Amino acid sequence: MTAVAQSYVIWFSQRVGSTLLTQTLEDLGIAGRPREWFEADSVASLLAKHDVTDGRGLRDSLWREATTSNGVLGLKYGMRAAFHAELVALLGNWNAVFPSCRHVFMTRRDKLRLAVSWWRAIQSGEWHRPARTAATVIDGPEGRAPRPTPPADLLDRYDRSAIRHLLAEAEVREADIHAELARLGAVPFTIVYEDLIAGYEPTMRALLDFLDIPGRKGVAIPPPAFAPIADDVSDAWCRRYRKESAAP
Repeated sequence: MTAVAQSYVIWFSQRVGSTLLTQTLEDLGIAGRPREWFEADSVASLLAKHDVTDGRGLRDSLWREATTSNGVLGLKYGMRAAFHAELVALLGNWNAVFPSCRHVFMTRRDKLRLAVSWWRAIQSGEWHRPARTAATVIDGPEGRAPRPTPPADLLDRYDRSAIRHLLAEAEVREADIHAELARLGAVPFTIVYEDLIAGYEPTMRALLDFLDIPGRKGVAIPPPAFAPIADDVSDAWCRRYRKESAAP
């Protein structure tokens, strides 16, 4: 098992560009393997996922799977408050699991477009759109699944209540993340989705500097591995939601 010299956690909610960001970090080969190693419905299913029985085993699995040969460990973490409390209780000392840890917080300015993107993904089944033929972290062990075909009636699947619920859910998740970062005494490096898209390479280089990744100077930043999914349906739903929200 590679010794862990430094670590980082990328805290995110849905539809903020986290997979795009973490794929780039993993492609570099020097910045850990920041996947959703803690993604599970419960602590029991998380332990089963890693084929371990306790917090020590989970820590060792994370150190083994998420660390590159230079000792950098990365984690992409979509925190949910109730599950997080159980996870912290299982792991014990969070800082002992993540040595010399730095924190990154991902967000999106336009929360309506975030919620619309979230609802579109739920309805279409298309959560990511690879922009290259090479494998990505979302590909299964048998290779890339066929790209989902959006239903013909996707435009008609607009649901104001669902979008409003996802808007609120995004706000709650971000508030919970901020509360946990405050508890840890962490000042995160914030990445805003719109800035990442507008300035992809400068944002990535600023992040590498913040994380103090060894060997980052002069490293080539690979092109984005994923393409945008927003389309005319997304635009139409945003316009309709704004119009309905402005109505008396």
